[in-house]
Amino acid sequence: MSISKKISFLFIAGFVIMTVIGIWIDNINSKRIDDLIKDKYIKTLNEILLNIDNQDKITYIIHKNNLSEYTKTDTRYLEILYYKKHTFGYIAIKKEIFEDEFIIELTYLDDKYILKTPDEQNIKDKMILNYLIILDVLVLIVTFLYILKLLNPLKTITKDIKEFSNGNLNIRINIKSNDEIGTLANTFNSMADTLATLIKTKEELLRDIGHELKTPITKGQFLSEKIQDKSQQEALKNIFKDLDLLTNQLIELEKLNFYKLTISDFSIESLIVESLRKSYISDESKITINILNNFKIKGDIYYLSVAIKNLIDNALKYSYIFPIEIIAVENKIIIKNKGNQLSKDFEYYLKPFTRDTNKKEGFGLGLSIVNKILRKHDFLLTYSHLDDYNIFEITFNS
Repeated sequence: MSISKKISFLFIAGFVIMTVIGIWIDNINSKRIDDLIKDKYIKTLNEILLNIDNQDKITYIIHKNNLSEYTKTDTRYLEILYYKKHTFGYIAIKKEIFEDEFIIELTYLDDKYILKTPDEQNIKDKMILNYLIILDVLVLIVTFLYILKLLNPLKTITKDIKEFSNGNLNIRINIKSNDEIGTLANTFNSMADTLATLIKTKEELLRDIGHELKTPITKGQFLSEKIQDKSQQEALKNIFKDLDLLTNQLIELEKLNFYKLTISDFSIESLIVESLRKSYISDESKITINILNNFKIKGDIYYLSVAIKNLIDNALKYSYIFPIEIIAVENKIIIKNKGNQLSKDFEYYLKPFTRDTNKKEGFGLGLSIVNKILRKHDFLLTYSHLDDYNIFEITFNS
């Protein structure tokens, strides 16, 4: 879960809790105030009722309690808090919605009094408390929005770092701020500049070394042709061939550390054809191909063909019965050959310069290159041995 989602969850939880508490407090205060008001003005109404024949006394009671005549005729917005019927009329306490005043009403025979109470301090205190709770909620919302705004650059930083890790060494974070996020962006940019320089230097050095090695190897292969002794000539040719292969594999392995994949869509059939073209197989009868599903793949066809070519070369090299089998089915490619089971865990052979002790050919780089290519694509390579078959299986993402 992202930080933004976590903060949003905490905000919603806090907002709900605060709202529930606010409503609960408001209800309690409203009930308490209403009860106090009813007690107070029921006594006033009863006092007026007892002195209904004494107008001077009623005037005194009204003046003493700061009551005034209620002149509005529209009573639709009055909420009845108390009502009691008596023999010759009724008494009632009502309240105007969204107002601090109460309306007390008394009817006795032909006498009718509708009076308005003064503002109640308890109600004002209650309203102030409600306003404070609303203000608190608003502050919570503003704080939440401000935190989201502060965290928004982190999305940009995460996106740029992912792109940098995928091989785009030119990416830089364009965030200008004087807080910790700005410091993080500047630190990343400095690190990216340093890494880009180191990788460029390493790439140039690797290219120069490869070029310098190719020259003496080519010269050695040319000079070996002039040796008269055929056995020595063949031995030298094999040595220079191995040196050339080792150089190519080392350069290929190192290039994978900083190479950015060229992604395209292609079919598994096209990938197999490209892989076989790289293998230079002289005897096609040593291979059988069975494409059960010609599914589509999204990846770098050059490097994926190198990976499958290495698996095909290994299958041909270590098989004691031909043909080897290449099967494409259900988003997978399977390469099978009759051969001895690997003597160590499969993970061992995915490291550079590792091979079985009884195998004298190769340099132990083939599977390491295959593994690195597939990991850059997020594809899965597995190995099993069943019915004397070594089975290498690549699972492509759908």
